[in-house]
Amino acid sequence: MSLVEGVKYGRYGKACAWPPRPPPDPATVRQITPDELRSWILYEDDDLFVLNKPGDVVCHPSKAGPWSSLVGAVREYTGLPTVHLIFRLDRETSGVVVFAKHAAMASRLQKALQKRWIGKTYTAILTGEMQEAVTVNQPLGDDLASPVYVKTTVSKEGSEAISHFTPIAVSQGFTLAKVLTETGRKHQIRAHAQWMGRMMVGDKIYGPDERLYLDFIDHGWSDALAEKLLLKRQALHCAEIDLTGAWVDKVFKAPLTEDLATFSRNHGLLP
Repeated sequence: MSLVEGVKYGRYGKACAWPPRPPPDPATVRQITPDELRSWILYEDDDLFVLNKPGDVVCHPSKAGPWSSLVGAVREYTGLPTVHLIFRLDRETSGVVVFAKHAAMASRLQKALQKRWIGKTYTAILTGEMQEAVTVNQPLGDDLASPVYVKTTVSKEGSEAISHFTPIAVSQGFTLAKVLTETGRKHQIRAHAQWMGRMMVGDKIYGPDERLYLDFIDHGWSDALAEKLLLKRQALHCAEIDLTGAWVDKVFKAPLTEDLATFSRNHGLLP
């Protein structure tokens, strides 16, 4: 096998999407408006800025300008030179996002997060009907055999990862589940859902075929993808962040987004 083939298939070093894709045209990147950002605010004081992020916004800054990312938009909106993202959500994951407005609060929350004192509760729509609660305690690491560079997988050489899945409702071959995480590994819930055979609805990487993700980044959303994935984005929502373990008397909750609520109602998971 040649070196090029070895890199392509993950035999040498970290796997990547093959062939390498060019960065997106900045003119096509989704831009946040001030009015949008204002409508997402759940809470604000001198220490915290808390949002209900939709499922089509990146958290970290990009090269397409400050309003192309949540961090950049919050910095512009607040007028602060620096804002501190306490933990990120994937672009297609919606829900509660917490920013600290100054370094002292950021340090306090980040230390609490490392010690697992901050509670995080997610809502997910999974394929298959779960009959009982399941705890997945499986280490996660890079999937070197995958053509998708960012993919994570269960691996003996990986880092500790623990997720608790509890069914809320089951109907028509789907489960609406509450998910609690004890750790915060990359793509943890999605990788654990795939490992237990309950793939997340709409997941382009950890769903029925990881090559759907490559198809999406090359050609965009299509009827063929809609038929296989059912939703335009992964059905994962950060429903609650509990900061009381960090001596901050706040619990922030975000209602299920309309796309996930509509899917749930249409499939008998919500009234």
